[in-house]
Amino acid sequence: VFLLHGITGSGKTEVYLRVIGDVLDQKQQALLIVPEISLTPQLMNRVRARFGQQAAILHSALPAAQRRNEWHRIAEGNAPLVVGARSALFAPLKNPGIVILDEEHENSYKQEESPRYHAREVAEHMMRSAGGVLILGSATPSIETYYRSEIGQIRRLALPCRIGSRSLAKTTVIDMREELKKGNRTIFSQALRDGMTEALQRGEQCILFLNRRGYSTFVLCRECGAVMKCPHCDVSLTYHNPDTMLCCHYCGFEQRSPDICPQCGGSAIRYFGTGTQKVQAELKQLFPQARIARMDTDTTTRKGSHEQIYGAFARHEIDILVGTQMVAKGLDIPNVTLVGIISSDTALHLPDFRAAERTFQLITQVSGRAGRGTRPGKVILQTYNPSHYSIEMAARQDYQSFYEKEIRYREEGWYPPFSRLISFTALASDEESAERVLKEIAAKLSERIDALNKTRVSDKAVRAEMLGPTPAPIARIQNRYRSRLVLKIENDISTADLLTDDKLGMNLRNPGKGITLTVDINPYSIV
Repeated sequence: VFLLHGITGSGKTEVYLRVIGDVLDQKQQALLIVPEISLTPQLMNRVRARFGQQAAILHSALPAAQRRNEWHRIAEGNAPLVVGARSALFAPLKNPGIVILDEEHENSYKQEESPRYHAREVAEHMMRSAGGVLILGSATPSIETYYRSEIGQIRRLALPCRIGSRSLAKTTVIDMREELKKGNRTIFSQALRDGMTEALQRGEQCILFLNRRGYSTFVLCRECGAVMKCPHCDVSLTYHNPDTMLCCHYCGFEQRSPDICPQCGGSAIRYFGTGTQKVQAELKQLFPQARIARMDTDTTTRKGSHEQIYGAFARHEIDILVGTQMVAKGLDIPNVTLVGIISSDTALHLPDFRAAERTFQLITQVSGRAGRGTRPGKVILQTYNPSHYSIEMAARQDYQSFYEKEIRYREEGWYPPFSRLISFTALASDEESAERVLKEIAAKLSERIDALNKTRVSDKAVRAEMLGPTPAPIARIQNRYRSRLVLKIENDISTADLLTDDKLGMNLRNPGKGITLTVDINPYSIV
């Protein structure tokens, strides 16, 4: 296993293609996996230019007939190179010599539905069985992967410079609290507004990043303070304009935005927070002559829509592209000289031990879209937390310093890579039933750990901690209450040994009538 740690624009894709060429010359097969379906069309253009019809594409968004044809081409040996998203790992390859996981840190490599697996773990098992090579590529490796390279479990290869000695984009951090003091209550700081004006005057392109879709993030009555919430989930509804609809991003519930408060009958309905839709609307007012487009889940539902937006942006038919994390990776447009990060704080305060890591990764990745051509790049990073270590170090693109600080926090809190997590989530029609099931499981787990201690050769007891059961951060989705239990346990304890005890197994397989239980080993998120 190799970690290819290369900064944005350092030529990781070219390394992948040359290695694939060597593998194909040896009459073996290759897999190139990307984290998002939206990235496959861009990558396939480069792959097909190099390898022609030797390459097949596999992902869940393909039409059934095309997917079947590609599958048969692979199975018959006519396509020794497979490019695709997570599920392409299960392509019918007879002699795989290499698997490459691009952007290996991405959370989309973890499947959240059953069967719950992480593509990185599956790929490593595949290559160990086949005697092949696994390459994990990233500018911002996951803490767990980098730790493994530090302790010598895997080999790290570094690409510390951009191709052609091009410099990284210069980042300016804007404290939005200071903007408020100056009377600027708009989405855009003065520096970002000036930067966009100058870039557009020079005929250059801009990317604006905000990891929230919709127009406003919540709707509130200023007379009684009521927030419009989903009747089926414990979340506020997001306002989408121009449809004037309030939508739940968890269950899909929709309703018209009210003119009168349903709680008090007042008319002081106001819209708060900012989504990509609102950013696009305000840009149109600021720069009426500019060609502005948006790339998020709402604009990319139709087949081929990712490719159309990317193609238009690459041909400079779009001046400013606004988007969520879809614009944070894979976009290699030489004419993009300015990246604006509207709010770098959206993920920072989530109740998740990976919140700082995700913030650092997103900022670094989207910053890497600027200055990939001959012209220097510039990043304007807006934040209300300029002194937070993840934001300070992302602004400097200083992965090593971030890693050193973050790994200390992980060790102090005994989080991965120093422990293994197993998450148990119970869903029931009432809170009490969900919690009761998890309490029973917690008791059985304690018994099982005590039994493991008795069979231990050493005197040292198994280290384990249980968090919960408690209501999940979003305690109700689709009228089902969610309770969560998280077990932290030593890495060398076999989860099979732990969870296949007969008494515990009964609770896991049959939690009770009307109760659904999910068990997730190594969950990527515990929100």
